[in-house]
Amino acid sequence: MPGYSQLYDRWRSNRLAYWEAEASTIDWDAPWGAVFDEQSGPYGRWFPGARLNTSANCLDRHVGAGAGERPALVWDSAMTGEQITFTYRQLRDRVAKLAGALAAEGVRRGDRVVIYMPMVPEAAVAMLACARLGAVHSVVFGGFAATELAARIDATRPRVVVAASCGLEPGRVVAYKPILDAALDLASHAPSACFILQRPQLMADLEPGRDHDLLAVERAARPHDPVSVAATDPLYILHTSGTTGNPKGIVRDNGGHAVALAASIPTIFGLRPGDVFWAASDVGWVVGHSYIVYAPLLAGLTTIMYEGKPVGTPDASAFWEVVSRHRVNVLFTAPTAIRAIRREDPGLAQRAGRDLTTLQAVCLAGERCDPATATWLQERLDIPVIDNWWQTETGWPITARFRGLGLTPFKPGSGGRPSPGYEVCAIDDDGTELPSGSSGNLALRLPLPPGCAPTLWNDDEGYAEAYLDAFPGWYRTGDGGHVDADGDVWVLGRTDDVINVAGHRFSTGAIEEVLAVHPDVAECAVIGTADALKGELPLGLVVLKASAADRDHDDVTRELVELVRARVGAVASFRTALVVAQLPKTRSGKILRRTLRQLADGEQVQVPPTIEDPAVVDRLRAVLARSASGHG
Repeated sequence: MPGYSQLYDRWRSNRLAYWEAEASTIDWDAPWGAVFDEQSGPYGRWFPGARLNTSANCLDRHVGAGAGERPALVWDSAMTGEQITFTYRQLRDRVAKLAGALAAEGVRRGDRVVIYMPMVPEAAVAMLACARLGAVHSVVFGGFAATELAARIDATRPRVVVAASCGLEPGRVVAYKPILDAALDLASHAPSACFILQRPQLMADLEPGRDHDLLAVERAARPHDPVSVAATDPLYILHTSGTTGNPKGIVRDNGGHAVALAASIPTIFGLRPGDVFWAASDVGWVVGHSYIVYAPLLAGLTTIMYEGKPVGTPDASAFWEVVSRHRVNVLFTAPTAIRAIRREDPGLAQRAGRDLTTLQAVCLAGERCDPATATWLQERLDIPVIDNWWQTETGWPITARFRGLGLTPFKPGSGGRPSPGYEVCAIDDDGTELPSGSSGNLALRLPLPPGCAPTLWNDDEGYAEAYLDAFPGWYRTGDGGHVDADGDVWVLGRTDDVINVAGHRFSTGAIEEVLAVHPDVAECAVIGTADALKGELPLGLVVLKASAADRDHDDVTRELVELVRARVGAVASFRTALVVAQLPKTRSGKILRRTLRQLADGEQVQVPPTIEDPAVVDRLRAVLARSASGHG
């Protein structure tokens, strides 16, 4: 395989020919009329006229090629102690049967199906069954509140809802069915049926005529063949938070999605058919869609689905136990998971006794990884730690280090270099390209490559307004940062995380990077708070490592203030750091900085539905109030 520069140059020299060649790895039912149609949709559509089936490309073609007995999906539940392996043939057969059950309820090409499931194999089976029918799935993160589930039901108007009786969290069982019932009472749209996976930990009451036992209807169904769909037909809708707090329905198409994800496995992750890949995420998030379900199966890998946590199920050895048990080659997780492990086990002592010899790399995404965490992990595992930068909207990495192309240099804090298909530039507020090393708005030159969201659900105008109108000819990522002389991209945070201190602009990410260097800090967040004199002042919130729990907080915060003064300068006016027990995060591990800003400025806080632990908000409100009154 060529090196990174050669492959990227090949794309730049003939962009359409590059993607046409990559499309040869996918089985098509009918060819495209053009590789790209710039006149369709907000910025264009890939492979118009072509036809395929994504589910058949994930399963049937591998069975047909003689790989039917290869492990496809391994489910490992730390919550139940079970591990179940499905071969490609077994997974294909289950998907075909569930597709038949959905078809018997009237689900056809273009219909929507909402999936409200925990991390169980039936979640992946349901996604692939929808794809087999040409139906559009909309996965809602398991445990979302009834109001949020109702909003997504009304937005997508599903014919069927597929759900589970419950989810399992450390120390508790979360009843899903009552949440679904409440959501259906709130929603204006009523599905014709609900398929419920009855988990033995908490069986649900089923409403006669509407609710059906998922496993029973699957067993009784006739297998359904793959339905050929247009490459430009939607595969799924995934709602993501908008800048106004209103979720946006990100659409993913079938053709471009299959091409891009299949291409990403050998180049970005350096994996081949039969290798074992573990994305330690959730199917409710884009990483789960792309790298638990679709990309690994498109590429013929064995994919791990894990029901558990990085710590607490039972301890900080959990990840290493899964890697050892299933001979994982590449682990893909979020920086917040690694920080949680580092906080509990700073020396990685709990990996003792686990065979990690198969683990070749750890990839990180979901949020920018601070340099201290990336360096710590790479030094202790002695394997590459590879940060990636991407978004729900793009569906696959914008930047990476390309393990399959020999790896670009390790630069802690950088997301790596652009994937072929992406041209990344820092531009100023007028849309002018900035020279290398200059910070600005990170933008992607149009058109976006295959696999990226072509639009929002029923909202072309909203897509253009959110992403295209601010900088004509560019996709606005909403992230700020710079591109260095080597082409490596440095993401410093969302553009709304730039604060103005007496006329000086500072990235809160840059200050966080300094705080993270402190040996006692497990994780941190910096926000801008309103100040009558200077406009804004930075405020640091830090969580200490377990080993530093007994340290005097005043000593730690004094050291942090001195550290920022030494490394950023007095001009940053960093005077306040607070030690807190926990930061507010989404269930996918992102720190809710907008919520922190609202708390710090005494504004009314609308607790986001994605928050992992709502009680954190009240605890932080008390800490910030004590600090403001001079008693904290």
